[in-house]
Order: sequence, then structure tokens, then C-alpha cells
Amino acid sequence: MLQIRWHGHSCFEITNDVTLVTDPHDGKSVGIPAPTALGDIILVSHDHYDHNKVKSVEKYSSKIVTDGRKRTISNIQINGYESFHDECHGDKRGKNIIFKFVSGDITFCHLGDLGHELDEKTVQQIGEVDILFIPIGGTYTIDSDQAWNVIHTIQPKITIPMHYKIEGLSLPIAGIDEFLEKNTYKILKVGNEIDIEKEEIPNEPEIWVFTL
Repeated sequence: MLQIRWHGHSCFEITNDVTLVTDPHDGKSVGIPAPTALGDIILVSHDHYDHNKVKSVEKYSSKIVTDGRKRTISNIQINGYESFHDECHGDKRGKNIIFKFVSGDITFCHLGDLGHELDEKTVQQIGEVDILFIPIGGTYTIDSDQAWNVIHTIQPKITIPMHYKIEGLSLPIAGIDEFLEKNTYKILKVGNEIDIEKEEIPNEPEIWVFTL
């Protein structure tokens, strides 16, 4: 049984035999509670303060991944794909790594702070995705319209929105309402965490909304 837990913003904890944490923040810098996870594997999509606070989730044996090189750590396959934090090939905010990883036979894709829609080559490289973590808040990343274009391009089974305004968050980004208003998929409100197995991945696409 695999568990997914949200620690706010773009920080998720995916636990199977090992715990993988994505884009950790430290809480106080962004105005929300600090993550309580400790990652065996920590993925950092780019070097900005609301995504790179490795120390907040690190233990002595943590493996930290900050580049797109293909690797396998503790039976988790990890691939990275170069992208950008803006629509100007990184001129404004630099590069961003899209991470694809497989845990418990479930294929995840975390888009980090993606700032543009994806070209066909990148979509083909990413391939099939069971669960997609996608930023939707605009300003620093793609907005809700662009996010839906990316979702329709990648066609994941489950989409989990992230990087949007929640209570306390100090960043000037949009909330989730506009994104959900454009939705035609089934919406599941899953609370703070959910357990899932490969057999439970839905045939029809779903949106999963987490809360802190």
C-alpha cells in the first residue's frame, strides 16, 4: 500500500517501502506549517527558497536529487526532464526539472514550477502517467488555463493540483477555484493523505484535491 500526503505548496510525501519527498519548503518562509516528513529520497525541481529547503525533511541517509539524470534509488526509478520556470526559456526564473518516478508500480510525474506548456517531444519522453502533480497558481508558474492544456496533453489518470493560494500562504498566486471551474473530470476531496494501490488507479481521469 502506497500513501500520498501533502505538506502544502509543491511538497508531497510518497511512502511505500521508502519515503520520497518533493520540493520541500521550511514552512515559515511561505507562511504555512513546515513539513513533518523525513525523506529517504528528496527531489528538488529548482533552487528557489519555497522548493529547495532540503534541511527541513532531511535525515543522515537521505539521497538528494537536483538534476535530471536517470537513476534508480531503493527500487524507485527516477527520470528528469529539463524545462523552464517561465515562458522565456529560463531568462526570467531559470530552469526547472520535471521528475517522473515509479513507486509501488505507480508512475508519478511532478512538474515542479513549470512555467510554460509542454512541447510534443517532452510529452513523448514523459510517456504514460498515473498521477500528475501540476502547478496551477499562475504568476510564477502556469495558470489554470495552461494547466488544463498540459493535463489534456499528458492525459494522466489522476491529477493533483499544487502551488496555489491556501490559507496562510504568503505568495501572490491564484487559488484553486478557477482551476476547478474549468474541470470536467470527477473531483475527489481526499483530505491530507490517501492510500492507493496500482489496482485502484481509475480508468476515467480524476482530480484529487488535498487539504492541509
